[in-house]
Amino acid sequence: MTHLTLNKTDLNVHPLCLGGNVFGWSADEAQSFAVLNAYTEHNGNFIDTADVYSEWKDGNTGHDSESILGKWMKQRGNRSEIVIATKVAKLSTRPGLSAANINAAVEDSLRALQSDYIDIYYSHEDDKSVSLRETLAAYDALIKSGKVRYIAASNYTGERLAEALEISKAEGYAQYIALQNHYNLLERKEYEGDAAPVVIAEGISGIPFFGLARGFLSGKYRQGEVVESVRAAGVADYQNDRGYKAVALLEQIAKEHGTSIAAVALGWLAAQPGVATPIASARTVEQLKEIVNFAPLTADQIAELTELTK
Repeated sequence: MTHLTLNKTDLNVHPLCLGGNVFGWSADEAQSFAVLNAYTEHNGNFIDTADVYSEWKDGNTGHDSESILGKWMKQRGNRSEIVIATKVAKLSTRPGLSAANINAAVEDSLRALQSDYIDIYYSHEDDKSVSLRETLAAYDALIKSGKVRYIAASNYTGERLAEALEISKAEGYAQYIALQNHYNLLERKEYEGDAAPVVIAEGISGIPFFGLARGFLSGKYRQGEVVESVRAAGVADYQNDRGYKAVALLEQIAKEHGTSIAAVALGWLAAQPGVATPIASARTVEQLKEIVNFAPLTADQIAELTELTK
């Protein structure tokens, strides 16, 4: 697939941003390395992680995904070829978006990644206990120091994103260049009605997470069947008539294109206004192969999927 340049940056990235949330969680180091190697063999170069990944697993303390990525890049000697996005705010030992926390957290992430810079540094969630000016000023200083290239927001409402962008413009601070919110074929109303208009109007990049609805849109969850997966509990809200009809239509289109159900779901997402590159993760090389190249959907197919899930 042809690489694209994220708006307001010089970052040239693969159309699929590979989610790193599984590294150190459902994928151990060896499995993670195999997926990462396969991704780069498909010219993939854009990886999304966070300091909190995967603190939730027993025995983990955070930075688990970042550490795996750091070891892999060190082994491959390819740091300059990879665009790394990581995040601050949700790790229990480094919570929030105060200047002091951001400055401490970025050093932790740089050590874990074995890198002296981060390509995109996200506010992982909005922290209303800290002024937007304080947060943005801290990021601006990190960019000027060379430790961070660009900043972005995740889990922000349209109103708060717009406010942050206006403050950056007024104060001359670096601006958020992307928004990473929950958005997929089955999760549309909140994003499309709130944040998407700001993303489009401001010309920044939409980089949605859970592009496959926690794996439901991969097609492996079928009516009446039990799936053994650490993520299975997260798809309960999709196991209904609307969800299964969406999967059936995705499967029909996938057969027409000779591709995977997941590739069609991601193809729909990538075609939405303001979306630059969706995020999807893979625990195995086989799963990676299903998602790394989107299906080239027709306008009619996109419209049909849009109508079915509106």
